[in-house]
Amino acid sequence: MSSATVGRPHGRTRSTASLRHRLAERGIDVSLLMLLPALVIAIGLFVYPFSYGIGLTFQPTPATQQQWGGGVLANYLAFFKDPFVFNSVWLTMRLALPAALFNVLASVPMAFKLRKRFRGKKLLTTLLVLPITLGTVLTAQGLLIFAGRQGWLNRFLIQIGVIHDPLHLVNNYVGVFLSLVISGFPFAFLLISSYLSGIDPSIEAAAKTMGAGWGQRFRRVVLPLLAPGLATTFILTFVLAFSVFPSARLVGDASGATRVMALMAYRAFGEQTDYPMASTIALMMGVVELLVIALVLLWRSFLYKGSTGGKG
Repeated sequence: MSSATVGRPHGRTRSTASLRHRLAERGIDVSLLMLLPALVIAIGLFVYPFSYGIGLTFQPTPATQQQWGGGVLANYLAFFKDPFVFNSVWLTMRLALPAALFNVLASVPMAFKLRKRFRGKKLLTTLLVLPITLGTVLTAQGLLIFAGRQGWLNRFLIQIGVIHDPLHLVNNYVGVFLSLVISGFPFAFLLISSYLSGIDPSIEAAAKTMGAGWGQRFRRVVLPLLAPGLATTFILTFVLAFSVFPSARLVGDASGATRVMALMAYRAFGEQTDYPMASTIALMMGVVELLVIALVLLWRSFLYKGSTGGKG
């Protein structure tokens, strides 16, 4: 009789393998327990609040039910039937899409220029990414001081005789758009630079030796390889711009051209104390963002089907 079964009832044996090996034989990896703290945090900070918010959307207030009907779907009926709320979708898209597109398109030539070595490259790069450190509130305050009706820009233009009346650059669509460009361009520039640095220059050099001009090299070599980076950059900058809130209040027209969805959610939450309606607007924000992201990823799949070409 082996030592593994001495002192044990006949016919019953105990494996000498470690607990980890015995669990591995059953498909259980003990190292996965290290993910437990992250799982608890994710459930506590995201899954539960998200689920609770979805549940609130099906608990409309009596006033909402009385005005719009629909029972548990009264919040959704109110969102789609109330022009003041529903039009905020188009107002937000009217800000977020152009701002994200401008940031991506403007960052591409800058990234190309800074891909080469030249004197002053570090200084120029620092200036381009400096707005990241400012934050949206400080950016809005700077716009009010610089581009307001009594700001430096208007006073200077009036003094030199270029204009007679101050330009309306803040407290409107233009002010919020400028804020989104200032805060979003550094992110787009850094991401595009990262992807562009991962494209092997020898590929472009080979195309050049075969007679391809700059436009042909960019369109047929660089652009397909850069497509994943362009899609990712656009998505991130769009989401950043779509959730705009401080700029829309500080340098925009909160009840007019910049009545974005985030302001509508805040109005329902903070002013009307209608938590179910605020949750409904927030959920619809996520739905709209997912639709735009799906369209961008679909465009990317048509343009490029390989792996990503950059480091980003």
